Amino acid sequence: MKNSLLTAVALGLVLALSPLASLHAAELKVLAGGGMTIPLKELGPQFERATGHKVEFVFAATPELIRLATSAPFDAAVVPVDVFQNAEAKAKFVAGPTIDIARVGFGVAVKAGAPTLDISTPERLKQVLLNAQSITFVPASAAGAYVLKVFDRLGIAEEMKAKTKPQTTTAAIGQAVAKGDAEFGVFLTNVLIAPGVELVGPFPGDLQSDLVFTSAVAADSKQAEAAKAFLDFLRLPEATAVIRAKGMKAG
Repeated sequence: MKNSLLTAVALGLVLALSPLASLHAAELKVLAGGGMTIPLKELGPQFERATGHKVEFVFAATPELIRLATSAPFDAAVVPVDVFQNAEAKAKFVAGPTIDIARVGFGVAVKAGAPTLDISTPERLKQVLLNAQSITFVPASAAGAYVLKVFDRLGIAEEMKAKTKPQTTTAAIGQAVAKGDAEFGVFLTNVLIAPGVELVGPFPGDLQSDLVFTSAVAADSKQAEAAKAFLDFLRLPEATAVIRAKGMKAG
């Protein structure tokens, strides 16, 4: 209750300083990377309760986010930076710098109760992956592209192809590992924090990298002020606390 009140008060200050204070409730469509699913599903309702606005999230992997950004109306996006590397997609947003919302690194997870493994060096990670019966991740995503890059750097890209059980949603990764359909999940560490799954550890050394989720308002949004208020809300202390609690770094 106390946190909800603080959030409402802080958001009220944001709104009081913007033209949104005099506008009616808006209905926002927000494109979002799959890795942001868990925090945004908690933060969306908080924003709705505090403002009266409604938020519809469309979660997808990077190729689909690019397609949606260039083919359908939307109001804002919280997506991997890779989306903005596509010139056609970038043109659909308000000009200027984007606002980073969260970032998270990569790791490996196993079914809860599985034997402890050592992936503390690149060579040990390589051996663990080569010994794996199967792995799972979302290849058609910005995070998946980085996982494939790591496989290539380790010199095991071909071997991993035969072991991979591809998923199309982030939630399916943890589910597959928990059910024993795949021995390892290899993906963003926050996605690998799931029921029935244990994190083995992060990618070691210089194999580690953060995937950054950045944000911007759509250039054609008819609810631009409300969309901006939502992105401002995601940077409030109470919102960043939720992001951190879900295994990500804020900003």
